[in-house]
Amino acid sequence: MTAELVRGQNHPLSQSRLEIRISAGTPVAAAAALSDENGRIHGTEWVAHPGAPVQPGLEVSRQAAADHRLAVDLDAMTEAVHRVSVLLALPAANGGAGPARFGAVAAPFVAVTGLDGTEVASYTITGLDLESAVVALELYRRQGAWKVRAVGQGYAGGLAELFADQGLSEAAQLAAGIDEAVARGLARSVQAPPPRTSEGDRSRQAAAPAVGPDQGAAPQGAPGPVPPAYGGQPAGGQGQGGPQPAYGGATGPHASAGGGPVDYSHPRRQTSAPPPPPPAAPPAQPGQPTRPVAGDATGWSMEERLYNQVWGMFEDLARTAAAYRSAVDFAESRMDKELEQALSDPRSRIGGQGDAAREAARARYTQLVDQARASLDRDVAQLVAESEVVEPALPPAFARWDNPCWHAYRVPMEIPMALRLGDLRLPEAESIRIPMLLRLPLERGLWIDSGRTDSLDGSFTDSHDMRRLAMDTAVAHAARLLAVYPAGEFTVHVVDPAGSGAQALAPLTQTGVLAGPPAQGAAGVTEVLARLTQRVDLVQMALRGGAPDALPPGFDTSQQLLIVNDFPHGFDDRAVNQLRYLVDEGPSVGVHLMMVADREESAGYGPLLDPLWRALLRLTPVPDDHLADPWVGHAWTYEPPAVPHGSEVLRTVLTQVAEARRTWNR
Repeated sequence: MTAELVRGQNHPLSQSRLEIRISAGTPVAAAAALSDENGRIHGTEWVAHPGAPVQPGLEVSRQAAADHRLAVDLDAMTEAVHRVSVLLALPAANGGAGPARFGAVAAPFVAVTGLDGTEVASYTITGLDLESAVVALELYRRQGAWKVRAVGQGYAGGLAELFADQGLSEAAQLAAGIDEAVARGLARSVQAPPPRTSEGDRSRQAAAPAVGPDQGAAPQGAPGPVPPAYGGQPAGGQGQGGPQPAYGGATGPHASAGGGPVDYSHPRRQTSAPPPPPPAAPPAQPGQPTRPVAGDATGWSMEERLYNQVWGMFEDLARTAAAYRSAVDFAESRMDKELEQALSDPRSRIGGQGDAAREAARARYTQLVDQARASLDRDVAQLVAESEVVEPALPPAFARWDNPCWHAYRVPMEIPMALRLGDLRLPEAESIRIPMLLRLPLERGLWIDSGRTDSLDGSFTDSHDMRRLAMDTAVAHAARLLAVYPAGEFTVHVVDPAGSGAQALAPLTQTGVLAGPPAQGAAGVTEVLARLTQRVDLVQMALRGGAPDALPPGFDTSQQLLIVNDFPHGFDDRAVNQLRYLVDEGPSVGVHLMMVADREESAGYGPLLDPLWRALLRLTPVPDDHLADPWVGHAWTYEPPAVPHGSEVLRTVLTQVAEARRTWNR
């Protein structure tokens, strides 16, 4: 069972090889400091940071990101090392675009896991305000064993003050070196959003390209959150710390024609405080909860308010479920303790005293659980009421396929904030589904896993049906991406070497929204991958040379999505390397990947493809509890988007997209 730590609490570690996962609501720099039994850092070589990411037994991320995974091998630590401190800092060299204090962002979440992903302990760092650097937690040696302790010690003076407090004489120099390394990484990281342009102006300001962090899914992004976080994520939450999921497209469909520079940055937004939300409706009756209102959150537009409101619902459900689980665990441990005390006394085993003690313990357990359940049911009922007013108000990018807003669909003139990838739910609250929102443009690829053969409801799905369901899910995602982008700003390519996805791809092929027919056979795979890798190379050279407007005439500046089916069928070693290159470098210049594959089928490549799978946000065509939120780390059940049976909404929307593209190309 995962230990959810509070500040100062510790927990034993039974494994020596660990992974430390970090989710924050904004890009942060992660580092780890080694110290002796007195807590003293002996020198800069005892610190792993973005400029020197590898130390004995330690490896940290090389750039700032909203999601990190740090590798720790306690057995590789020297005898002089008695403590490993995990450090987080807001980038100081961010041009003023990002937050300057942790109090302005969602509380960072840190989890210690085994190599198999099993969570050992987690800690949500709350109570931060003016601090820009924080010691999140520490792994320490005590009597030959290792433990983890939640620290949460913040420093308003940043890394320099933190290192000085740890007894490092070169604190200022090391902090400056880390800031410089992070600044180099930020040139390839998520940029803060700029002011919105005037209504109807689709141009974007130029900025450096971006490379996606490790989500998580965050939602992506988280909600994104993605959720990730989504994403992870949550996001963004993503709005609240997920899963953040951000990359940009062209300056607009008419920008390249006018000879202006091509912009691959994220569409940026205001950094000052947004207007307050609309006033909430008065209570229905005195003493009753306030009636929920759609858009009852901060934001510059209704879209942004709804996005933040969905993230608020996601966080509320995560925390109320965590409180319920904690109460049940407490009730169980209390009952076990009372039963043990009753049975340990021989006198209580005589006559009816033992039975009475057991009945009393069970009655107290039932009372505590019932109280916790009543509190959970009350909170869930409020969230259900909020969902009932929010769902009908969602714009198409956030809405389910059965939402009436799709019947009034028109091709948009502006890229939305986020995209709905499905729904999330928890077993304690089956009556509510939270939209899984991923920030746009995509910052990491998607992997539709066709390898599972059973779903959470116990039903069995054979491999053939799983492949079909996976392709149907991929088509639904691709159709939604096409639908929410302005005409000419999103292009989809398909690689289907054996032609096995022809039936599922029919809505895309028959409406004419694809860039060309699905590529088949090894030759088709080679041609598509060569074209997209060349595109990535051209854009990167133009950006590095400071001449983004020097691309060849007629160059397609739209976002590109490659759907790959039946991997690794039709892929040789060269094609596999090209695919990995697209996954790593493509998102920064607007080339994204959607894999429909069973990982086991590529097992012959061994660990070579492990980085590829880790770089993609895994989704499933059947309900699966594999996504975690950035606050308490619940395993959320992901439910893929479903087009209503017999509905023509998907074809109708794609037909409008194809017509708008033809009109724009004239």
